[in-house]
Amino acid sequence: MQATQGYAVKSATSQFEPFKFQRRNPGAHDVQIQILFCGICHSDIHQARNEWGNSTYPMVPGHEIVGKVTAVGKDVKKFKAGDVVGVGCFVDSCRTCSSCKDHEEQFCEKHLALTYNGTEMDEKTPTFGGYSSQIVVDEKYVLSIASKLPLESIAPLLCAGITTYSPLRHYEVGPGKKVAIIGLGGLGHMGVKLAAAMGAEVTVLSTSPAKEKDAKRLGAQKFVVTKDRKNLEPLANYFDFILDAVSAEHDPNMYLNLLKRGGVMVLVGVPEKPFALQAFPLISNRRRLAGSLIGGIKETQEMLDFCAKHNIGSDVEVIPINKIPEAYERTIKGDVRYRFVIDMSTLK
Repeated sequence: MQATQGYAVKSATSQFEPFKFQRRNPGAHDVQIQILFCGICHSDIHQARNEWGNSTYPMVPGHEIVGKVTAVGKDVKKFKAGDVVGVGCFVDSCRTCSSCKDHEEQFCEKHLALTYNGTEMDEKTPTFGGYSSQIVVDEKYVLSIASKLPLESIAPLLCAGITTYSPLRHYEVGPGKKVAIIGLGGLGHMGVKLAAAMGAEVTVLSTSPAKEKDAKRLGAQKFVVTKDRKNLEPLANYFDFILDAVSAEHDPNMYLNLLKRGGVMVLVGVPEKPFALQAFPLISNRRRLAGSLIGGIKETQEMLDFCAKHNIGSDVEVIPINKIPEAYERTIKGDVRYRFVIDMSTLK
């Protein structure tokens, strides 16, 4: 076992503090990774504060990990020491269920080993995430990274990137499609970049007029302020696809009538409170309301390669690890453009 330094919370109300724990030594198929950068995802906040009711403590959050390989097991084929790699939201799965066989490991039907706030495949050993000095992961769940982009801008792709890429790909967004992104935050700004790179016409729907300039810079052709619902009236029956990237409390019903006949709206944000769904906007024009999680390893690698090809990274603010509490509060307030990333060299 290897002593590892992390940053943890010990309860839903406690502050982050240094935390020492053990990582396993690399097995035959394992990759040992020195963590260089770790993104802060809004789900880190939900989990650290037990807002979803499933948190276990002590917790070391972090599932947007970029690092350097320091050692590999004797049977590892894909990676060698010195390679730049990524680890996303999960570190193992059963590998035998239909979802795993279809490269959709995120929907594993037996046991998905989450990168943190979960357990290894023995369903007993707790997993600790990327707010730490190193991690050991089976090579099948490690991702290759082209380091042509700043590594700190790549880290959020491991969650925010794949969370938005997967539904855009699944519903075949591309040239000739009209796409709306609801919310220009950590998820939304990646949705804009990716949809634009896929060739779609992109409109940002936001409550904040101050974000219009950014929306256009990121690739949106149009920007609509949604605080006044009258601004949405000209967009009735306009969009093929809407990505709802808002994790704060809001009303998705107000956007359903913006879809064309047969259009689809996909939820990727996870608000704390449930909302009431109205039936008529859906049944009147055969519209669809769907959800999407992240992606499997194969699709996540595809996303990273797509981003490297199109020079797409996340817009980030890099912080030292002791600024996590401040970053959490600013994330909740939407006071970041558009993702916090921890420089793990500041972990002492």
